[in-house]
Amino acid sequence: MSRLLTRGAILAAIVLVIGAMAAGCMTTTLVSGEAGVRYSPLGGTDRDDVYGEGIHLHAPWVTVIKYDVRVQERLENMEALSSNGLSIGTDISVRWRPSSDSLPVLHIDYGVDYFRKLIGPELRSVVREVIGQFTPEELYSSRRTELQDQIFSRVKESVESENVIIEAILIRDVRLPEQIKMAIENKLKEEQEAERYEFTIDKERLEAERKRIEAEGEAAYQQIITASLTSQFLRFKGIEATQQLANSPNSKTVIVGGGGDGLPLILGGQ
Repeated sequence: MSRLLTRGAILAAIVLVIGAMAAGCMTTTLVSGEAGVRYSPLGGTDRDDVYGEGIHLHAPWVTVIKYDVRVQERLENMEALSSNGLSIGTDISVRWRPSSDSLPVLHIDYGVDYFRKLIGPELRSVVREVIGQFTPEELYSSRRTELQDQIFSRVKESVESENVIIEAILIRDVRLPEQIKMAIENKLKEEQEAERYEFTIDKERLEAERKRIEAEGEAAYQQIITASLTSQFLRFKGIEATQQLANSPNSKTVIVGGGGDGLPLILGGQ
């Protein structure tokens, strides 16, 4: 009988402990696009498991740190020096997201403020290094895409090893000193005027060539015609014309042999 009472007491104690623990449990809700990292003073950060979306039950001494795992974007304003030492202002937009599977490691290494500690410093360092390879003229016009691609590839390679994925880096604006900007714009305008002038010259040159070829063709044609106008040919054509006029219904007088070249004379045509 005593054994049964003892077992009953032990079972009751276990039930009470479980009930007390259940009563003290807490819940954490993660909405769409969030993930959670669990931390406990007893065991530290849980490296093996990441909470997904939904309601999660956990002990009251466990803390769930929430992370936004969607693509995020931030606009950074930076200053850097060009290859010739001029100050260049840039507005650069960076898009990124944390690697969901590696959130515990990211949390241990950098914490929720990982942009300020990791992405931001790396982006500023790469921007200064890459802009230093270009002149203001190149940044203002022809090589901006190349600048953007270089910054993206270098930042992406650097931070992906730290469990952050860079989706895109976009250069929104490049600001040059006003006098440099005006000089570049004037230079571009002069180049456009020069190209327009060259186009006009080429057009006139082609037109002159066309007229020359046309004149040469006309001259050659006249030479052929002149060479073919012999006295025999003209007399033959005159006889043809006389025959056609003689057969016409109009009244006329034909004097055979009256012409100085032996051709008939035709008088009184009506």
